[in-house]
Amino acid sequence: MSGIKRYFYSRFELFVKQNKGKYITGAVAIFLVNIIALIIPRITGNTVDALDIGAIDNNGLLKISALIVLLALLVFFMHYISRLMIIGTSSLYEMLVRNELFKHLEKLSMSFFNRKSVGEIMALSTNDLNAVRMTLGRGIIMLLNTVFLIVSSIVIVGTTIDFKLTILAFAPFPVLIFIIARFGGVINKRFRKVQESFAHITRKAQENISGIRVVKAFNQEKNEIKSFEELNMDNYKAGMSLVRVWGLFFPLITFLSAISFFITMYFGGPLVIKGTITLGDFIAFNSYIGMIIRPVGFIGMIINQVQQGRASMERIEKLFQERPDVSDKEGFGKLERSIRLNRTIEFNNVTFSYGPSKAPALNNVSFKIKSGQTAAFIGSIGSGKTTIAELILRFYNPPGKGLILIGDVDILDIPLNVLRDNIGYVPQDNILFSASIKDNIGFNPYETDIEEVLENARISHVYNNIIEFPDKFDTMLGERGVNLSGGQKQRVSIARALTGNPGIIILDDAMSAVDTQTEEMILVNLKSLMRDKTGIIIAHRISTIKEADIIFVMDEGKIVERGTHIQLLNKRGYYSRIYERQLLEDKIDKF
Repeated sequence: MSGIKRYFYSRFELFVKQNKGKYITGAVAIFLVNIIALIIPRITGNTVDALDIGAIDNNGLLKISALIVLLALLVFFMHYISRLMIIGTSSLYEMLVRNELFKHLEKLSMSFFNRKSVGEIMALSTNDLNAVRMTLGRGIIMLLNTVFLIVSSIVIVGTTIDFKLTILAFAPFPVLIFIIARFGGVINKRFRKVQESFAHITRKAQENISGIRVVKAFNQEKNEIKSFEELNMDNYKAGMSLVRVWGLFFPLITFLSAISFFITMYFGGPLVIKGTITLGDFIAFNSYIGMIIRPVGFIGMIINQVQQGRASMERIEKLFQERPDVSDKEGFGKLERSIRLNRTIEFNNVTFSYGPSKAPALNNVSFKIKSGQTAAFIGSIGSGKTTIAELILRFYNPPGKGLILIGDVDILDIPLNVLRDNIGYVPQDNILFSASIKDNIGFNPYETDIEEVLENARISHVYNNIIEFPDKFDTMLGERGVNLSGGQKQRVSIARALTGNPGIIILDDAMSAVDTQTEEMILVNLKSLMRDKTGIIIAHRISTIKEADIIFVMDEGKIVERGTHIQLLNKRGYYSRIYERQLLEDKIDKF
C-alpha cells in the first residue's frame, strides 16, 4: 500500500472508530428497512393463499392492509434514522477534514503556494471534499441497500414479471407529484443557504491563500484558523438543516410508494376473488417490482460514486502529505512573543533561487543595515528587491550559501513568531480582508487599542479619508478592499504595518499609488517614527527613497551601487541615469 493510501486509511479508520456507533445505528436501520421490505411480500403471499381458499373477508383484508401501512410507517422512520446517522456522519467528516485542511494550508510555506494555483487548492477544498462526503454518505447507503436487496432478490425472484400489473403502482403518483412540488420549495431555500454559507467559506479560504504573506507576517494563523472554523460550523449547520429535509423527503416518497401495496391488496384482492386478474400476477407484482428494479439501477451509481470518492480521497491526502519548508528548529521551546530583537540586519554573501531550475534571484548579496537606519532598495523589476524582504521575513529559508543575521543572530535561530512579531510589512499587492477598516489596521495577534489604530491611520495619512465614510473606521471592506482606491489601500496597509510597534518596518513599493504630495507627508511622519527602528523601503521612484540613510541599487540579483542620494548622483552611474529619466518623465507629465 502506498504512503498516501496508508495515511488516508489510518485517518479514516480513526474517524470510523470514533463514530462507529452512528454508522452501526445507520446500518441496523437499513437492515431493518430491508427486512420489513421482505416481510411485506410474504404477508401478501399469505393473504393471496387465504383469498384463494376463501378464508378471508373484507374485514380481514382491511386489518392486513392496516398492518402493511404500519410496517410502511416503520420503514419511513428507519429510513430517516439511517440517513440522519450515515449522511450526518459524512457531513461531520467533511467539516472536520475541511478544518484540518485549512489549518494545514496555513502552516505550509510560500514555496507550496508558488507551485499550486488557487483554483487547484480550492477544488481540493470544495469539489473533492464534497465527493468524499457523498461517498461516505449516500454511497454507503446505496451500497448497503443494494447488496442486501440483490442477495434477497436472488432467493425470491421468479422467472417472469407481468408488466401489466405495474399499472397499479401508479395510483399514488399524483400525491407524489404534489409532495415533490411542496418539498421542492423548502429544499431549494435550504440548498441556497448552504450555497451562501459555502461562498463565505470559499471567500475566507481564497483571501487567506492569496494573502498568506500578510497572515504569516502578522502571526495571524491561529486567529484565521479560528475564524474559518466558525464559518465552517455555520456551513455544517446549514448542511444538516438540508439533510433533515432530504431525510424526511425520500422516506416519505418511499412510504407513499408503499401505499401501492395497500391499494393492490384492498382493491386487487376482490379482483382475484372475482377472477378478473390471476393469482400469479398478483403475487408477482407484490414480490418482484420493488425487489429487482431498484438494486439493478443502483449498481452503476455506486460504482461511479465510489470511484469519484476514492480519487478525491487520494488527492486530498496527497495535499496532507505536503510539509512546510520553513519551520522552527526543534527544541526551541515556547518563547515570549513580546521579545524585542536587535534591529541590525545583515546579509553575508547570500545567493538565493526560488527553485532548482530557476536562475538566482539574488547573487552573492552582502549588506548591513544598522539599528535605527532607514535603507532603500531600488532597481528594475526582477532585480531581487522583494526577494530580500521575503528572506528577512523568512517566507523562504536562507540558502546553504550565505548567512542572514538579525542582530548578530542567525535568522534560523530565531523562532518564526518572534521574528515576524518584530517586523511590520507592507507587501506589493496590499491584501486587505473582508472586515472593517479598524480590524484591518489592527490585524495583529494581540489586542489592539483603538487609539493605536487612529494614530497609525494619521501617520499613514489615511485618517481624513476614513472619517469621511458614513461608518468611519467601522466601514466594512469588500473583497481585497475593493471599495477603497489604490492609494487608500496602500495607506491602510502602512497603518497596519505600524500596529504593534514593530522594531523593523519593510515597505515594499508601498506608495506607488499615492500622489507625490501625500507621499511626502507620509515620509515626513515616518521619519520621526523610524528614529529608533530599522526601516527598509523598496521603491521604483527616487522621490520615495532619496532621504534614506543608505540606498542600494540592484540589477539582476546583485547590488551594483550603494551610498546616499548625493553620493550616488555624483557617481554618474546606474542610479544617476534612473534619476535623470524620472526627472524627464515628470517634466513631460507636467507639460
